[in-house]
Amino acid sequence: MSIAFPVPDQAILARREEILRGLAPLVAPEALIVTEDERRVFETDGLTAYRKLPLAVVLPSTTEEVAAVMRFCRENGVKVVPRGAGTSLSGGAIAQEDAIILGVAKMNRVLEVDFANRTARVQSGITNLAISQAVAHEGFFYAPDPSSQLACTIAGNIAMNSGGAHCLKYGVTTNNLLGVTMVLVDGTVVEIGGEHLDAPGYDLLGLVCGSEGQLGVVTEAVVRILRAAEGARPALMGFDAVEDAGACVAAIIGAGIIPVAMEYMDRPAIKICEAFAHAGYPLDVEAMLIIEVEGSDEECEDTLARIVEIAQPFRPKTLRVSQSEAESAAIWKGRKSAFGATGRISDYICMDGTIPTGRLPYVLKRIDEICKAEGLGVANVFHAGDGNLHPLILFDINKPGEMEKAEAAGEEILKLCVEVGGCLTGEHGVGIEKRDLMRCQFTEADLKQQMRVRGVFDPGWLMNPAKVFPLEGRVAA
Repeated sequence: MSIAFPVPDQAILARREEILRGLAPLVAPEALIVTEDERRVFETDGLTAYRKLPLAVVLPSTTEEVAAVMRFCRENGVKVVPRGAGTSLSGGAIAQEDAIILGVAKMNRVLEVDFANRTARVQSGITNLAISQAVAHEGFFYAPDPSSQLACTIAGNIAMNSGGAHCLKYGVTTNNLLGVTMVLVDGTVVEIGGEHLDAPGYDLLGLVCGSEGQLGVVTEAVVRILRAAEGARPALMGFDAVEDAGACVAAIIGAGIIPVAMEYMDRPAIKICEAFAHAGYPLDVEAMLIIEVEGSDEECEDTLARIVEIAQPFRPKTLRVSQSEAESAAIWKGRKSAFGATGRISDYICMDGTIPTGRLPYVLKRIDEICKAEGLGVANVFHAGDGNLHPLILFDINKPGEMEKAEAAGEEILKLCVEVGGCLTGEHGVGIEKRDLMRCQFTEADLKQQMRVRGVFDPGWLMNPAKVFPLEGRVAA
């Protein structure tokens, strides 16, 4: 899998100083980043294997400033790459040499909270976790919880339709998003959705969520906040075979039980996370499940008892239920630190595909075979309950050819997800990583129709233009 970037527009590069002079009056002086050293901070995102230096970086503080920047870029034919915190693992926020980065990090305030109607209006540069922190004093929280929630922004969550460990019960971003304020490519500001369920008219909000910054720049969002449960308890289950763990997941879901979270780790991931978090993970098993339930103490006990009963035919070697908040926090610290903990010991590519949960045993076996065929290791950490896989393919970037082997293995894993009835991405988005695999999932007619819809919002393809769709064969509205 070789990632190609478009050839930069030399006419735009030649006009760089003129473009910078035009941008300067639109934002505060410190919000326009032009020196090479400062721009290098923005040359990549979470997919750090690929880097491009942007033409400039603009960090507006208001919707009006975003609109002015967008209007200027449209009039001057300048491409725009929207960016939240840059935690994208699919290359969704990687720049182009002839494009500006438009970041929303300065737009990070809670604007209004309506506890009676369980909504909050926030600027899109606020971090995911900060919303929950802002409403926790009244016993509320914001449900989507990607592992990067300490850093990732709502803007990026909306762009990629992010989920997290608790999406099994509470859904992903689209299930918790009620409305957005969005700036179109020509600077027009539109309100889509609102502060209530089922807004009138076409479901444009469903189109915006997951559009990867190609339809406009979201500057504000109305999100759903929920009452926190009375309590929650995670349990650990360790298995001697990955197939048994995968089959146990399918059996629990098949029985109609929906835990608040159901996370999977294989032996390499368990070892890596335990060395970092010291959470008490079992080191003598091949696979481990973290299953969390919530409610009153009696509800938690009853649901866990049913889950344990369902698990017995799959011979769990280890079974431990958290007995304290500190133990629960340690269990989740290990899981949510998985990517960072893996980065301490190896270079890796984090994949993101989704499969039917009933195919977990087969797919896990094939992932191991695919990586071994390339001579590479793999650590599997993923949202088992909804079949959202995150294999971490381990390689050494200092060894010639290993990165290419990792990319080849990743490509085969994503194709496998599609083959078994799943899809290329669950929550990381397509970005550049999966752009050239889109034809594995969609026919040419499918892709052209999607591109026509995209072209209605941005006929000149100025918004994040090198992402999502294959570079060749693009169509206008």
